[in-house]
Amino acid sequence: MTTVADQFAEVLAVAGVKRIYGIVGDSLNGLTDAIRRQGKIEWLHVRHEEVAAFAAGAEAHLTGELAVCAGSCGPGNLHLINGLFDCHRSRVPVLAIATHIPSAEIGSGYFQETHPQSLFQECSHYCELVSGANQMPRILEIAIREAVGKRGVSVIVIPGDVALQPASAAPPPKVEGLLPKPPVVTPAPDDLDRLAALLNDNDRITLLCGSGCQGAHDELLALGERLKAPMVHAYRGKEHVEWDNPYDVGMTGLIGFSSGYYAMRECDALLMLGTDFPYRQFYPEGGSASIAQVDLRPENIGRRTPVDLGIVGDVRATLTALLPLLKQKRDDTHLVHAQQHYAKARKALDELAVGKPGKRLIHPQQIAKAISDHATEDAVFTCDVGLPTVWAARYLAMNGKRRLVGSFWHGSMANAMAQGIGAQAAYPGRQVISLSGDGGFTMLMGDFLTLVQYGLPLKVVVFNNGSLGFVELEQKSTGFLDFGTDFKNPNFAEMAEAVGIKGVRLEDPGEVNDGIAAALAHDGPVLVDAVVNRAELAMPPSITVEMAKGFSLFMVKAVLSGRGDEIIDLAKTNLWR
Repeated sequence: MTTVADQFAEVLAVAGVKRIYGIVGDSLNGLTDAIRRQGKIEWLHVRHEEVAAFAAGAEAHLTGELAVCAGSCGPGNLHLINGLFDCHRSRVPVLAIATHIPSAEIGSGYFQETHPQSLFQECSHYCELVSGANQMPRILEIAIREAVGKRGVSVIVIPGDVALQPASAAPPPKVEGLLPKPPVVTPAPDDLDRLAALLNDNDRITLLCGSGCQGAHDELLALGERLKAPMVHAYRGKEHVEWDNPYDVGMTGLIGFSSGYYAMRECDALLMLGTDFPYRQFYPEGGSASIAQVDLRPENIGRRTPVDLGIVGDVRATLTALLPLLKQKRDDTHLVHAQQHYAKARKALDELAVGKPGKRLIHPQQIAKAISDHATEDAVFTCDVGLPTVWAARYLAMNGKRRLVGSFWHGSMANAMAQGIGAQAAYPGRQVISLSGDGGFTMLMGDFLTLVQYGLPLKVVVFNNGSLGFVELEQKSTGFLDFGTDFKNPNFAEMAEAVGIKGVRLEDPGEVNDGIAAALAHDGPVLVDAVVNRAELAMPPSITVEMAKGFSLFMVKAVLSGRGDEIIDLAKTNLWR
């Protein structure tokens, strides 16, 4: 007898699904047994369902294909929700299977009962209950098309008993109808003419480039040359924009470069390309510049800053059609000034990544730069939210083959190792490196054992500063005494060795280069316990008066509270190098 679960597994196989991340449970038994008997799809058993969702999101980000995670009824699928929010906000195609309590008990307050159709609505394009065999496989096929076509999450809710029902007769799905190819949208000629006129009529033009610029690198370079325009990238544009690009002048935003900040503030016209960069305070102020925005999603147009012209279109297709309409600009004063500013900012940041042997503690910048220097040409990097995100933004060099994954929209802790698991499962022969904070790593540390169980050669680098470092910096910069941010950490390298993973502990700047090189060269999983300076400041590109007031207030409070030694540590670390 073919069951609904068998039919479900077969549709997933037709859709090209290679693995499912999850934790088994009674309501999932029908599906997991169908997968076992089918033998086409791997079941990757994680230790926490949140990791399953993050891992699926990383796989979808890197491959561009549908990835799947699963959780059993009630608490099991509830654990998926944070990772699914990240997947949905990152716009990667993920299908979540949320199994349910027995169908006859729904609505009775049964053991482990929740209402997953309501709970997952906000983090999905499509969320439906399969209440009988006659809904399958059509509901599943719709869910797959929604996830792939709209780039986001679909959720299938299915009671365990329904999965065991005899399947209804249905023709097998066809790949061409199940996996629609994304459209290529070119703006109307009138819109292109108006955009060309805006760019031709202004001299100092800056480009702000985001993840929508994926695949448009050649067109961006041609545009930069035609307009003599510096390019500022948002974080999600980093892996697509900054490499081999003489026009790139760094990131903007709270963790960006001063050069990126000023290139946007000092332009006559700003062209936003495939970005929904959220921080309004970094855009040109008060109508000082004309702003045009190109985005494939109409809902993004003008929602961060008022725009003079909104264009709906694919970035690559739009630039291809636009370039012949643009005049060649000769005056490169704005570009050269931005490039010089970037070179100065880059030099200053690189100087912070130099350590002196015997001088403890290690500057975290030195760790990040060593990782970049020794990583393979096609390495995949993941980074935790907080200070690892800062160091990744500033020190990981992209080259068109390397990839970078993080929780850049949802901003969740504990994403890096979990996403590293998904990246490594999808690309077992490729080097994957997780830049983990000690807070993020310990939050979902149970899945460190997944590396052993599956032999995943993930390299986990823990920035061990004994604190929630970014939160501590936020508290100080707004005038609060830091509170509730301390960690009492173990020796993570010894902990790794105890579970069968190579551990490397770095405590001296003189150990960093060789230690990172050896760790990345190791054939198997590694944990690098990098004991870094807690007092390192990650300065934003522009210091506001309010920030200065806040930090001054913190210093006054610290002295009055008998914590003046912290101010001395800050000065030693950040002023007296």
